[in-house]
Amino acid sequence: MKTILLAIAFIGAQFTASAQYKKAALQAAGLTCAMCSNATQKALKTLPFVDRIDTDLNTTTFILHFKPNAAVNLDQIKQKVEGAGFSVATLKVTADFDQVKVQNDTHIPFGGQTLHFMNVKPQVLQGEKEVTIIDKDFVTSRVYKKYSAQTKMACYATGTMAECCQPGTKPAGKRVYHVTI
Repeated sequence: MKTILLAIAFIGAQFTASAQYKKAALQAAGLTCAMCSNATQKALKTLPFVDRIDTDLNTTTFILHFKPNAAVNLDQIKQKVEGAGFSVATLKVTADFDQVKVQNDTHIPFGGQTLHFMNVKPQVLQGEKEVTIIDKDFVTSRVYKKYSAQTKMACYATGTMAECCQPGTKPAGKRVYHVTI
């Protein structure tokens, strides 16, 4: 029995390790000078899952490279930017998918989180693909309103699992990230 449990745990660990975020392109809003950019970069460097950061001052974009097999917390990225006094304009995350079938309004467990795909055509994701986080405070208010008009799902407004995510069950209240390709 112990051997079976260890085998299941090993397989689960391998599956989790293969589903991971590789990097993110973060465009910050409100940066007006090199000191603003420097303060934001210093804040982002404190994240335990960030390996290194490349910056493009012309577009106020930070490319965050994540540590291999590290658990990435997208909300912590946003909190660090806000803590430095700025906001997230866009966050595009490159993720490594392995034959993941997606279509509009599908929920996919990924990297210990749940991704809710919005405004996508049915497709199978294979290899590294970039997805854009479209939750409130991860995009401009104009972009958020655009996606809000395209869905009646309550989870988009709250960012947490709701009855729309789990029909026939009580919502778990678990964080769900809304993404598009």
